[in-house]
Amino acid sequence: MKNEKINIVIVDDHPIVIEGVRMMLKNQPFFNIMETFTSGSEIMNFISGNTVDIILLDITLPDANGAELCREIKKSSPETSVIMFSNRSERSIIMQSLQNGASGYLLKNTSIDELVVCIKGAVSGNIVFCNETRKIINRPYQNDLPIPRLTKREKQILQMVAKGKTSNMIAEELFLSPLTIDTHRKNLLQKFQAKNSTELINIAIQHHMINE
Repeated sequence: MKNEKINIVIVDDHPIVIEGVRMMLKNQPFFNIMETFTSGSEIMNFISGNTVDIILLDITLPDANGAELCREIKKSSPETSVIMFSNRSERSIIMQSLQNGASGYLLKNTSIDELVVCIKGAVSGNIVFCNETRKIINRPYQNDLPIPRLTKREKQILQMVAKGKTSNMIAEELFLSPLTIDTHRKNLLQKFQAKNSTELINIAIQHHMINE
């Protein structure tokens, strides 16, 4: 990497985030915060007449999806490295961003040290991730995981959860205690390696385990 300042643009719809990142980077001698924007149209207009090394780009903008905007940025300015900078941690969004030309994906709880290393890495042509994103990518994809083996009762409760029924509703219908239903639900989350009921249902749908 040349001993020149890295020109950086921050695009985020939250001014407080922009200011926070600006403060994190202001003491880095080789970084130059060129400009900040809160919308996709603003950054597209800016790169048409300016040379930008790095764009820190949020996924959620008022006028654009960040992953799709990344593709448009790369079409307009192939030499610009785009690092997605977001609270969204879904693997599908991370992979879509990379497919659209992103040079990396960082979560907003990334440390200043990680952020600096990743910016320098992206400028050098590397694909960069914070530690949390790397863990998400390295986890086995749900479709690659073995189909969980469920008891008859677990299958029954899974179908009812998918219909939006609460533990109390399921307990009343099955003549069981809500505590017993909660135990079954916890077991289902563990077997499917899901963080919550929404993820549980999505994985079960992928495995064709929920009745339409």
